[in-house]
Amino acid sequence: MPALPPASDLRDHMGFWLRVVSNQVSHAFAGKLAAKGVTVAEWVMMRALYGAEPMAPSQLAESMGMTRGAITKLADRLIGKALVVRRASDADARAQTLSLTGQGVALVPDLAALADRNDAEWFGHLARSDRETLERILKQLAQTGGEFVVPTV
Repeated sequence: MPALPPASDLRDHMGFWLRVVSNQVSHAFAGKLAAKGVTVAEWVMMRALYGAEPMAPSQLAESMGMTRGAITKLADRLIGKALVVRRASDADARAQTLSLTGQGVALVPDLAALADRNDAEWFGHLARSDRETLERILKQLAQTGGEFVVPTV
């Protein structure tokens, strides 16, 4: 068998370690949300609607970096859970808006507390200066990457 050309190991790449940590943090958070009957994508939509005026699906899609079709499917799931309502727009009866129901509004602070707890579990052991440095570097990298899309998975 001929000798293989050299190839770096997966563990030699920063992207590998970013993905490992991201997967671990995201999986832990998804489990916490699942216990409340909500997915990460549903949480992101609910948080986007929290405290906002009723919003057109197209506006929500743009702010979340998703397609209108994906927003519609997500909204349908949340409507089925009685957490979001779809109504005719006050400005144009042909257009629709999305907003949280009372139950959805009440749930968002609980879900935000789960996000805070998840962050504390994963990053709370770091010194404050290390957390601030990590956050600064991650934000810098996100800006370098170009278009910012809100993670929903």
